[in-house]
Amino acid sequence: QVQLVESGGGLVQAGGSLRLSCAASGNIVSINTMGWYRQAPGKQRELVARITSGDNTNYADSVKDRFTISRDNAKNTVYLEMNSLKPEDTAVYYCTADARTTTAWRMSAYWGQGTQVTVSS
Repeated sequence: QVQLVESGGGLVQAGGSLRLSCAASGNIVSINTMGWYRQAPGKQRELVARITSGDNTNYADSVKDRFTISRDNAKNTVYLEMNSLKPEDTAVYYCTADARTTTAWRMSAYWGQGTQVTVSS
């Protein structure tokens, strides 16, 4: 089993910055892609950013050039640096990881419980 715990969410004014962290733990053999999704109430969950084990990254157009995703493989941790935040960035942010465990033969997706990010105007 893999547990993902997000931290770093909170309330920030428009134009401000936050850094989200997500640490993975459990019976992990390896982690491939890690990423961040977000979901506002009543809206579809959307991809924010993701990063592969080879540090290849993808960003949603809405956050490109403002957010930066990175990872520390030694700590099984992924980060999301969010700059120039806008009210429309307000959402619950979820960490995800594609991981192989000691009890599975394939990679599976795991999700954190989410952390609230609120950007005030």
